[in-house]
Amino acid sequence: MNSSHQDRHTAELHKMQRAIAGLLIYQDILAGEVGLALIALLQAIANGDRSQGNALICLTAYGRFFRALAAENCSWEEYLIARVLQAENPFSLKVQKIASDVSSESVSQHLPSALIAAVGQDLQSLHILYSYGCYIPLWVQQVGGKPICWLESQKLAARSPLIQNFERREWGELVTDLARYYQQSGVGIFGKYRALKWQERLLGIAHPDRVRLDDLVGYDLQKATLINNTKSLLAGKPALNILLYGGKGTGKSSLIKGLLNYYCDSQLRLVEVSKSHLIDLPLILDRLTDLPQKFIIFVDDLSFEADDEAFKALKVVLEGSVTARPSNVVVYATSNRRHLVREYFADRPRPQDADEIQMWDTVQEKLSFSDRFGITLTFEPADQPKYLEIVHHLAASAQLPIDRDELEKRALQWATRHNGRSGRTARQFIDYLLGEVDS
Repeated sequence: MNSSHQDRHTAELHKMQRAIAGLLIYQDILAGEVGLALIALLQAIANGDRSQGNALICLTAYGRFFRALAAENCSWEEYLIARVLQAENPFSLKVQKIASDVSSESVSQHLPSALIAAVGQDLQSLHILYSYGCYIPLWVQQVGGKPICWLESQKLAARSPLIQNFERREWGELVTDLARYYQQSGVGIFGKYRALKWQERLLGIAHPDRVRLDDLVGYDLQKATLINNTKSLLAGKPALNILLYGGKGTGKSSLIKGLLNYYCDSQLRLVEVSKSHLIDLPLILDRLTDLPQKFIIFVDDLSFEADDEAFKALKVVLEGSVTARPSNVVVYATSNRRHLVREYFADRPRPQDADEIQMWDTVQEKLSFSDRFGITLTFEPADQPKYLEIVHHLAASAQLPIDRDELEKRALQWATRHNGRSGRTARQFIDYLLGEVDS
């Protein structure tokens, strides 16, 4: 390579390093494994010559960078755009909390001008990293002395308009487009995931249950009630907490999880909280308050012992406290028990005992806890006609090649030998038949 080309590539390399060093708002984009590997790689290239030692250092740094990208299953360009869209920083956090009726073009009037200018400057710097990334394999080959592999971007026609803008326009001109995206889609973990769980902190669920409401047969009134209440939540209208009570395998949990797919293009988010973590509900609500997304706190298989701290935590959320319950959050819980707090005969007051004077009030408080949910939906066990209806629906959806009479005969035998008649039993039976077909 002649000296003029070498000088140009050196200048481009240094321009990338200056772009990284000058980031003001979007610094966290390069805080992950891919970003740190890129910084180390650029430094190895800048320090490198064709000596054996420098060649090994450069090739090792590139190996780390390539492996980090491969783990994300994307190219450098795709990774960078995704990180910008998911960025959680002062700009994205403030923008998403601006009222939705404020147009993105007017966002600059609600934020400090210095912040807007810093975002524009950062986007220009990130565009340099995007545009010059294609030179990295050439630079590594020059220092390392051997050809290398490079992850190419997938040119998909189905890319969103915003992604197309990133590919075609100067990034410094996209501040307004980004503001609109953050307002509509959220940022950070709430922009990346639609289903989450609480385990000392919020964690995203990369592959949530794909169950659809259309797959769930029967209980049409319960399904309609759940849909309408969730519709009110998404519309910003008052929505009620709901308890889904009934026998095992009746589809209570599936109905709740199916809402996420039913409202797939909305701002609905599902946060699964186990009973053991209900004591953390105040922390969870603090995290969700004032966000533009709407949240269902999903608690499965709910029941309590009398002095359970989780009982007290949920009671505060359902009844309210000095701090009002966020209007963007509802609790949907399932239980096999109509009375959620276990009661024992020994708990009942006896006149001869010198117990609490108003003991019946305490008993009634335990028994009426489920009434603190605004709506209680009851799921009766499936009778034989309903069970067979579910079986036929699932078999049709799976396109199972089986005679109707044979299907019903085997379905009833399956229910007798296994878990009784229920939607869960029907699903297990159909999955078994699908395994027979595939084998």
